[in-house]
Amino acid sequence: MNHKRAIIVGATSGIGKEVARQLVAEGWHIGIAGRREALLKELQAEAPSQISIQCIDVQEDEAEARLYQLIEQVGGMDLFLQSSGIGRQNRDLNADIEIRTLETNGTGFVRMVGTAFRYFRKQGYGHIAVISSIAGTKGLGSAPAYSASKRFQNIYIDALEQLAYMQKIPVRFTDIRPGFVKTDILNDNKHYPMLMDAQTTARHIVCALKRKKRVAIIDWRYRLLVWGWRLIPRWIWKRLPVKN
Repeated sequence: MNHKRAIIVGATSGIGKEVARQLVAEGWHIGIAGRREALLKELQAEAPSQISIQCIDVQEDEAEARLYQLIEQVGGMDLFLQSSGIGRQNRDLNADIEIRTLETNGTGFVRMVGTAFRYFRKQGYGHIAVISSIAGTKGLGSAPAYSASKRFQNIYIDALEQLAYMQKIPVRFTDIRPGFVKTDILNDNKHYPMLMDAQTTARHIVCALKRKKRVAIIDWRYRLLVWGWRLIPRWIWKRLPVKN
């Protein structure tokens, strides 16, 4: 990667935080955003000359303006990484959980990624990366809104890639699809198979960003799992007790 300015939305914990640390270690100047200012300042203290911060709630209307402010603080943007999101199991189909998930992973996602796209369109180049999930591969009965929102993210990036081609804008896209990662989202005392730690996952992600991979499923075990899921016909899938 020739340019060294990145914005990460959702960097107060988990994957986004670890990716931020690894980019800083490689000499990047980054802007990090999230809702919890204390955690942003804590990460900034690790490399104050390389990290700028901005409190952003992706569900609020002023999030777009705040993102532009952060870009200005960093001095520009070459890479945008959308890492914020929520998700939890919801077998009871609690309406509040479903709606909040869609608002964050849908509306908030579009608000931030759309802002990045418009910025890069004006700039004339850029790289948009998003952290979605393997959960978007199939509908998961244990987390309906979460899996649906991740599928939406996959399709949205596909659509923006086509739009960029139509408008002859040299913007690259990377759709990062982790499996189970030990983060706050999975901090519910439940057992998750093939659980990965955030640092290892972040290393895979940084590698994918350097290579500008279009789709990156993290890691080989989940690539095999997704391959298998895609082969299962709908009439069999609905009978499987798949958990996320």
